[in-house]
Amino acid sequence: MNDSGALLPWLVIRQDDNGNRYRVGRYATRAEAQKVADSFDDRGHKQLYWVERIGQTATMN
Repeated sequence: MNDSGALLPWLVIRQDDNGNRYRVGRYATRAEAQKVADSFDDRGHKQLYWVERIGQTATMN
């Protein structure tokens, strides 16, 4: 059995204006995921993007 979570444990998450969250992609390293999230921010997307490890949930205040 292949556990892809172990191979691609880093997620890029997007939150839209209504608070809905979506997984944008899965990546092998935090640096790779952060680069993708930063590229969306650099393009002026209005949504919120962040990096999260599988099994960890970000707390939004």
